[in-house]
Amino acid sequence: MQPYEQNQYASGTGFARTAAQVDQGLRAFMLGVYNNMVLGLAISALVALGVNKLATTTDPAQAVVRMGGVYLTEFGRTLYGTPLMWVVALAPLAFIFFFSFRMDKMSAAAARTTFFAFAAVMGASLSTLLIRYTGASVVQVFFITAAAFGSLSLWGYTTNRSLSGIGSFLIMGVVGLIIASLVNIFLVSSMLQFAISVIGVLIFAGLTAYDTQKLKEMYLYGNFDTEAAAKVSVYGALQLYLDFINMFQFLLALVGNRNE
Repeated sequence: MQPYEQNQYASGTGFARTAAQVDQGLRAFMLGVYNNMVLGLAISALVALGVNKLATTTDPAQAVVRMGGVYLTEFGRTLYGTPLMWVVALAPLAFIFFFSFRMDKMSAAAARTTFFAFAAVMGASLSTLLIRYTGASVVQVFFITAAAFGSLSLWGYTTNRSLSGIGSFLIMGVVGLIIASLVNIFLVSSMLQFAISVIGVLIFAGLTAYDTQKLKEMYLYGNFDTEAAAKVSVYGALQLYLDFINMFQFLLALVGNRNE
């Protein structure tokens, strides 16, 4: 979650807005953020299901290998059992870097298209969750995450308490999570993984509220024109999308039922 320049897309028109105009504009802006985010999640879910359908089979005679309790097709073996898996896993990160360096030069339409392409690539990466965990637990945790995310985002939007003080702390926590996860690749410690998952849920729960409040303040003080507001709504959708996906994955690691 990179700090965002509040006035980066300011229109510079200097016109005065009435309270009613600000309130109406803010609602439209946040609705655009949530609409883009939900569309991104829907794309990711559809791609994950589609990839999983092609990669797995229930017929042992059609399987070329078994991974955990799941039979894989040739496509699945290639996707999950060869170096291609690293391409799929790291591709979403490449999109995030692309966003970071190019979004200020994109049009709103291009930013939205890139975000949806990112969501599709993320869906392919998330398809591995349907290999590791049962479909029922994935669906259950998804709805638990959705309920928690909605409540936290609503609180971040409505609270009068400034959350800026915890922002830097939470971002440092994300860095710590990444380092701990890399270390645990070599240690393979179940206790460390449990701690990472618990802390991860808490950090991204906090970031959900913090990012929602930050987006609200960006609109209130940014003085955006229509094009800039549309672009920032895509940026906001990306931030909240990442909060949701990370909270979902850490929660799934805590309570999800694995395929045997």
